[in-house]
Amino acid sequence: MALTVSAVTRAVRGTFVSQGLSSLSLIDSVTAHEDLVVVGNPGYTTLITGNFDALIARVDSSPDDAKVFANTVWVSAVDSPEVRAKLEARNLDAILGCELNADALHASITTLLVEDRAASDRLVSGGMKVLTQAARRGGVTAVIAELTHRVNGWAVLLDPQGHLIASAGAGRLHVTDASAVALGRPVRVRHEGLQIHQVGSDRDIAGYLVIATRSGTMSHARDLASLAAELCDLLLRTHDPSKTDHLGREALMNTLLAGGTAALELLRRWGVHEHSLTAFALGSRSRTIDAERILRRWLHEMGAEYVFASQGGKLLGFVREDLVPSLLQRVEELRPVSGQRLHAGIGAATPGDNLAYSATQAIQALETALNDGQLVVHYERVSSVSLVLGSLADTSRTQLAQVLDPLRDSNGSHGDLTATLRVFLTENGRHRASADRLGIHRQTLTSRLQRVEDLTGLSLAQVDDRTTAWLALRAIDDESALR
Repeated sequence: MALTVSAVTRAVRGTFVSQGLSSLSLIDSVTAHEDLVVVGNPGYTTLITGNFDALIARVDSSPDDAKVFANTVWVSAVDSPEVRAKLEARNLDAILGCELNADALHASITTLLVEDRAASDRLVSGGMKVLTQAARRGGVTAVIAELTHRVNGWAVLLDPQGHLIASAGAGRLHVTDASAVALGRPVRVRHEGLQIHQVGSDRDIAGYLVIATRSGTMSHARDLASLAAELCDLLLRTHDPSKTDHLGREALMNTLLAGGTAALELLRRWGVHEHSLTAFALGSRSRTIDAERILRRWLHEMGAEYVFASQGGKLLGFVREDLVPSLLQRVEELRPVSGQRLHAGIGAATPGDNLAYSATQAIQALETALNDGQLVVHYERVSSVSLVLGSLADTSRTQLAQVLDPLRDSNGSHGDLTATLRVFLTENGRHRASADRLGIHRQTLTSRLQRVEDLTGLSLAQVDDRTTAWLALRAIDDESALR
């Protein structure tokens, strides 16, 4: 996690005297000033202890010695105007007036750093266990999704040519930046502070893992991402026989959705002899849930044929109408995985030669379940807004969501302005209720709404524009559910 100068200052109850060094600078180590020979890590700050007069004498002895102390912070119990003047004259940063003296102070800081590293190691170790479990459940995609959650940011996995393999968080918005940084292209990168981790060896590169954290530079995030890159290397080079099964199921599902006598014949060969079937769609906001493995177990327990396939990150399948309650009961009773649940959408019972009709209903119902946070949604309960969005092509939904792109922050995420707009529309334009729900003053609400109008060009006083804004919000929710 790497302690900062300010954290150490609080721990030793001293006062930080800066000559330009930020109090948020990360600490690398602590050493006696006479033992400091070279800068260990230019990106970190080194704490030094020892006799003040000896330190000043060494700094004054030669320009080379002065350079060694350029990124250090002297820590001591002493503090006086004379000491501060000498430090300022030599551009030395310090933490002065500490409660402990000499050896006790050095030992206390050493203990702090050791405990911090141990905590960081535990985070990395625990995170790696979860990443390994995610790899077993969902492969590379699940690893990237879980890594994003662990580092509180976004991640992009690229092939050696810079093409996207997988992304999570806001990673899909930053693929161009990630590719440019990974391949060293001479272009301007909008997002700063990206971490690049090579996947594979120099002689046999499998790709690049690029991450960004919202909490600044975190050593444990870098360590965890480095281990994740090695895990991705193993996954990318391991043959997955399930891919063949997935492709075969997709082909069979396409035949069923095409309908007609070919679909009926395939159902009979698949062991299904019912005249009509009901479509279901399963999905989750988290890619760490192995929905396919769970569904296989459920169908086995129910004594139903495995008539399902993966469709765009979701599972689409068909069961007898009398088995629907049993399936939905299992969805509702499934314990959360990484804080996320499995959601289900249910269509209407349809003849075997026209299953596409029920499948479309199930997918639209699932999208509503994901957007509204409901575990189970039947198509007949889907609102008209969801039906409108469900009837749009992916390109049209993306274009609709882009109406609110000007509200994104510097990280490409929707923040306070989007949340304010959502609450305002949910409260039917009532200013007092919206302000109370957001916990802000009404004048602040008015200022934010004016900012929304200025950035998007929408007029929240116009019914058509408010409808457009609401549809755009729902389209954004759909995009988030698919990541």
